[in-house]
Amino acid sequence: MTSKTTPLYEVHERLGAKFVEFHGWAMPVQYSGVIGEHECVREKAGLFDVSHMGEFLIFGPKAEEFVNHMVTNDVSALDEDQCMYTPMCYENGTIVDDLLVYVHNKEHYMLVVNAGNIEKDCSWIEKNLKDMGYDTDDVSLRDVSETTAMIALQGPKAEDIIRGVTDPDVTYLSRFRFREDVMFSDVKAVVSRTGYTGEDGFEIYVKSDDAEETWDILMEAGEKQGLHPIGLGARDTLRLEAGLMLYGNDIDETTTPLEATIGWTVKFDKRDFIGRDELLRQHADGLEKKLVGFEVEGKAVAREGYKVYNADGESGHVTSGSYSPTLKRNIGLAYVKAEDSELGSGIEVEVREKRYKAKVVNLPFIKR
Repeated sequence: MTSKTTPLYEVHERLGAKFVEFHGWAMPVQYSGVIGEHECVREKAGLFDVSHMGEFLIFGPKAEEFVNHMVTNDVSALDEDQCMYTPMCYENGTIVDDLLVYVHNKEHYMLVVNAGNIEKDCSWIEKNLKDMGYDTDDVSLRDVSETTAMIALQGPKAEDIIRGVTDPDVTYLSRFRFREDVMFSDVKAVVSRTGYTGEDGFEIYVKSDDAEETWDILMEAGEKQGLHPIGLGARDTLRLEAGLMLYGNDIDETTTPLEATIGWTVKFDKRDFIGRDELLRQHADGLEKKLVGFEVEGKAVAREGYKVYNADGESGHVTSGSYSPTLKRNIGLAYVKAEDSELGSGIEVEVREKRYKAKVVNLPFIKR
């Protein structure tokens, strides 16, 4: 099976990127090296091609009602030109996907979903549209993933770089705010103050045909600021340091938002959303497992699937793990028994048939 490519694939080839297959996409995993790219984003700025992500438009007079039913967070609390992070759950409370919801207006929403879940999410939304009896005059769904490119500019110098290359200026945007009428030269874009690195930054949505021009404008604007292209390798270590979940690793169809410590995204005061009853039950009964951050003593790097132990035996498993270029320590995320989830709890991680001491620490690992 041939991997899909983003509109910027040839740009990455010219830049000497090394590629990896990621959910059916040929994506740049690194250019100059993961640690150097990671440090570039933490200290200066980096540019990411994230055009493999999916984008759905939901519009119609009952769009708000429908979207609010589909997700656990409360989109009715959003203003126009504001966006929100939220899980979307099944009836049993487990996670279909985690996504961003953009409110253009109360009859026009954009959902940004994970690359590996585009088809699944689309089918789930269509099923619920049908089951709830909506017709196209009430709510319509349009998958615009194939015609939309997404570029992320992240890092402490991101604001300086984007200042002066857009009309109007977007540096006034606060966190989780966006503007939909932004021009990069003759390219129209949606620009939001969002990201997946723990740094300040912007995410930029353009037509696929305009991706290369937008990329070039930003790279040229950031040349003096030390802007570099960044691959998926550094994107993963950056998001891990920031304590951000990766679907398929840290959250999936077997975990709930409460177990994943993103319970703040579940608004029980909403009258109705998919999974509410089961999540309420879990909230009342208490959790059997919880996602925690941990640091490993010594040089062992914990990887996905490695077993975690307490004094009495097996407690859980690692979902993400890496060396932290910023902290200079080995860190990770793991599901453990609830009794092992308290800050400072001592656990052990099995790495290549040897157990290493670790302790539960606060998330995020670093905070900007």
